[in-house]
Amino acid sequence: MKPMNEEVRVLQLRNVMDKGEGWGRGQGREVYQRMLRFVEDSPGVLVFKVSMKGVNRLDISFSSETVVELARRFRTRKGFCLVDLSDQDLIENLDAAAQKKEQPILVWHDRSADLIGAEPSEGAREAFSFAMGRSECRASEFAQSRGITINNASMKFKQLWEQGFLLRREAVAESGGVEFIYQRIG
Repeated sequence: MKPMNEEVRVLQLRNVMDKGEGWGRGQGREVYQRMLRFVEDSPGVLVFKVSMKGVNRLDISFSSETVVELARRFRTRKGFCLVDLSDQDLIENLDAAAQKKEQPILVWHDRSADLIGAEPSEGAREAFSFAMGRSECRASEFAQSRGITINNASMKFKQLWEQGFLLRREAVAESGGVEFIYQRIG
């Protein structure tokens, strides 16, 4: 099985917009349909890096109807993160839209990322930090590093996956059973 992090594609947001500014729900819904076609035309891709290069302004409504809605729709199946984004106004509007829909989204700057939108629960924050420190991990690795039960660690990672913070895939455990491998999005 191919590692999940090899199945990545860049989606240039500006290329599916009519101009470098995105305003309102109506325009957002139109762009969303174009983004959705791009995603549906890439069935084997698990992670989409949405490039903000060439995007000058976005309001909260447009952000909510496009990037945030796409991430929410495909939660647990595909991951969406943002790249080429340093404009603080854009980040704030995307953050507000993602918070409203309770959707976490990572904004990558080279090898580090900032989380916008939803935050992990207090009980899952440490597991999220652990996962962010590596390209992929297992609940058993987290459990061993923290001296907690595998069941406890598994519940934390499952919660993070269900809420859209991480992706996961099945693998065969050393015991012969099923084990999940979790991956950060990006």
